[in-house]
Amino acid sequence: MSDAPSLTGRPGALWAGRPPGLPAGVPPPSIPLRFLASSAFGLVACGVALVVVRATITRDPTADAVVGAAHFAMLSTLTMALLGALHQFTPVITQRALRSLRLSRATFLTWFAAAWLLPLGFVTRKEVLVEAGGAFAATAVTLLVVNLSSALAVRSSSPAVTGLRLSVVGFVLTACYGVVYVIDRRTAWFDLRGHVVLAHACVGLFAWLGLAYVSVAQKLWPMFMLSHVPGRQRSSWVSVISLFLGTIVLSVGLLAGATAVSALGALGVATGLTAHLYALVRSIHHRRRRADLHLVYIVASACWLVVGVTLASVGAFLARDANAHAPALIAASVAAVAGWLLVAIIGHTFKIVPFIAWSALRGRGVSATPTGTSLMFADLFNRHLSVLDFALVNAAVASLIIGIVSSRPLLVAVAGVSLVAAGLLSAAALSWRPVRLLSTTHSS
Repeated sequence: MSDAPSLTGRPGALWAGRPPGLPAGVPPPSIPLRFLASSAFGLVACGVALVVVRATITRDPTADAVVGAAHFAMLSTLTMALLGALHQFTPVITQRALRSLRLSRATFLTWFAAAWLLPLGFVTRKEVLVEAGGAFAATAVTLLVVNLSSALAVRSSSPAVTGLRLSVVGFVLTACYGVVYVIDRRTAWFDLRGHVVLAHACVGLFAWLGLAYVSVAQKLWPMFMLSHVPGRQRSSWVSVISLFLGTIVLSVGLLAGATAVSALGALGVATGLTAHLYALVRSIHHRRRRADLHLVYIVASACWLVVGVTLASVGAFLARDANAHAPALIAASVAAVAGWLLVAIIGHTFKIVPFIAWSALRGRGVSATPTGTSLMFADLFNRHLSVLDFALVNAAVASLIIGIVSSRPLLVAVAGVSLVAAGLLSAAALSWRPVRLLSTTHSS
């Protein structure tokens, strides 16, 4: 069977039993779901790693073990989830299918290997694992670029499409940083100090993860909040362009140790994030769906973004005088920005996964609940667990930030345990009902 990209009936993006009305470019449910499921278990691994490094992180946020825990968060959790979102929504946003489903599956396998080998290599100080993880990461990024190139080549003046293109560029730059760092760990051909690592982290957090979320969210907010914002959406363009360009300038400034360049880049990043928040406020104002848990997740995530920018600003100001508290504040700001993405992703996941599961169940002939009512998205997740998940993940972010700033290992451990529970609850809340419906239908 051909894997050619298609929205017009060729078989590249089809699956048996596709429900009527679903765009032909949307890939089979197994493609995004494997990324999203793996992300939940990456969150569990991140929590375990935080418990292990609870004392180290308060003394040296750049220690190998801490870097390993951070990579479980960035690679195994956040990137894995966003890769699932890109595979699901890039065809929807661009109206063009992925180049190949085989490339999608290969991307998952290679990224899964990278996302676990790299953190484990850092934690155990086994360079062979780090090097193998770096090789798998480079392969996965290459496969993703090739796979998305067909869809992203579409002629479009949409800020969402432009943002997706730039986020893929940011992903490539992040991988290039990572490959160079992996080589340096053995050859030590340049000085891998804190500001160099921070340059890498900024590109990964903002030019890749942040920009990918900002771009996809521009399509998800109208869908999930039923909001139609009038006008030309200038804030969306400002958020995409400023966030990308500002991050690049900031990264260059950090690498070169040029304070003025770093400040200019930080201003660009702040402008992009402010425009993103403004766009969110407008979407909320024009929504036609009443407030629900999804909205609470999104608002909470925006609050963590504000906390992260504030901590980064204070940390950068204190760093000018070599203040001893600056590293902890900057580390806490990274945790807060990661919290922004984590809370937002989990909130959106409670909308996205039921949507995907609904199409998968309909494709297998399941169209009604055991009580005989029509199958709805709300029937496919546990609301009580999702509320508990919200409490756990936000408590984890708060505990981690306070623990880093106040040098309290116990609070870092509490954050780790909360993340483990949140990851397990997310998986249970989103899988239990679809699995039960499918098994009930087969048994009858």
